[in-house]
Amino acid sequence: MARPDSSRPRAPENEREACPCGGLAFADCCGRYLEHGDIPPTAEALMRSRYTAFVRHDAPYLLDTWAARTRPAALDFADAPQWLGLQVKAHVQHDDTHAEVEFVARYKVGGRAHRLHERSRFERSNDGRWRYIDGDLFE
Repeated sequence: MARPDSSRPRAPENEREACPCGGLAFADCCGRYLEHGDIPPTAEALMRSRYTAFVRHDAPYLLDTWAARTRPAALDFADAPQWLGLQVKAHVQHDDTHAEVEFVARYKVGGRAHRLHERSRFERSNDGRWRYIDGDLFE
């Protein structure tokens, strides 16, 4: 079921456009989660959908997929970077409810290119949904 929040960004005009996460077409990739309410089946799928949500400034999706104990009260995209690409380096499934995803996300701020290299931690809650807990940044 799609989320009724009309304040979230719209999907690409052409649903066949490439998904920002580097996967398939948006409609066949993260669009299933952001637009149609499907549940990401793995921590990696959730991480990719969260990257796409950051690209699209989709705060409701990001907050909903964040573990309650570490979730911020709100997100501010006023000074948000321009996200350029995502590369997943590793996905480690520790057990049925805990996983880590290491990734590099490229972005620009003020015309300068940067990289965010993080190992994110995820947990699956009792409702079967994966949620982001936190992450460690690499230098």
